[in-house]
Amino acid sequence: MKAIVLQTPGNFLVIEKDTPTAPQPHEVLLKVIQLGVCGTDLHAYRGRQPFFTYPRILGHEIAAEVIAVGAEVTHLRVGDRCAVMPYRNEQEDQAVRRGKTNCGSTLRVLGVHEDGAMQEFITYPAELVFAANELSADQIAMIEPLAIGSHAVERADISPEDTVLVIGAGPIGIGTVAMALLKAARVLVLDMNQNRLDYISQNYPSVSCILLNNTVEDSLNELLDGQLPTVILDATGHKDSMQKCLEYIAPGGTIVYIGLFIGDVIFHDPLFHRKEITLKASRNALATDFTKLIRLLKAGLVSIDGYITHRLSFDDSLEAEFNKLYLPEERVIKVVIEF
Repeated sequence: MKAIVLQTPGNFLVIEKDTPTAPQPHEVLLKVIQLGVCGTDLHAYRGRQPFFTYPRILGHEIAAEVIAVGAEVTHLRVGDRCAVMPYRNEQEDQAVRRGKTNCGSTLRVLGVHEDGAMQEFITYPAELVFAANELSADQIAMIEPLAIGSHAVERADISPEDTVLVIGAGPIGIGTVAMALLKAARVLVLDMNQNRLDYISQNYPSVSCILLNNTVEDSLNELLDGQLPTVILDATGHKDSMQKCLEYIAPGGTIVYIGLFIGDVIFHDPLFHRKEITLKASRNALATDFTKLIRLLKAGLVSIDGYITHRLSFDDSLEAEFNKLYLPEERVIKVVIEF
């Protein structure tokens, strides 16, 4: 079978591998139909992804078809279209025993810590595979990034009385907006990219958009009649943005960091205490987020209309097309690779 390996930053190599053999009793053999391209993949291609080693097969936003099932698998059948939760724990440690399967100490992420799905077939634990037969390949491939937003919103414990500011209108931020709106809260979005704010305005007209400038607090005060957001979800992974959250948040409010950078977040402790801020991190997602998104997408309560802006083919020209994704004029929001 064919696979595409990221040998070094900026260098894809097409290889032939043996097709996986029959799955073990608790595994399934999957044929990859479509892959979403994550920011992780884009950073890895440029050599800027932390916790990453080369060579590596990328890909963890997966739409697949079940080709074979292990003898002990009962919830999946050959021919099922399915989503894949691309994080697994090598050991059942304290976090896993407490239900925090998204942040175990031995967590492995497909396409980051181990080879991912930029190949024709993969074998994977059946418990991490979810049937989604009524959904399109586009919808299934978008379940994982949407699940990231779902988990962050659950971490924030949003109520209808909250005013929510999402910082960063990339794919994860957009998913976070969609999930926050389901909590019946007022939602605002802050970003430096007008194209992405335009997407939010067109697809979520109830959301107030703020273009990043030197008067963000003034804009918040004007939009909120002198108030501040009670919940902030930062999806930028940018140090300055993450630190600014403490200035933007209302007293008694909650900040959730979705994005990640390698470095220290520094804040003024008296401000943190004076506002009695709750600060949380959100990592990956849980199985409940995946099953929730499948239900919401089937019911039409979450839409991906316009979310996918670029389509690539799983062929030998992938490298040339990948390089275009960094160009501002391409106005990339979400990219999929079609098999």
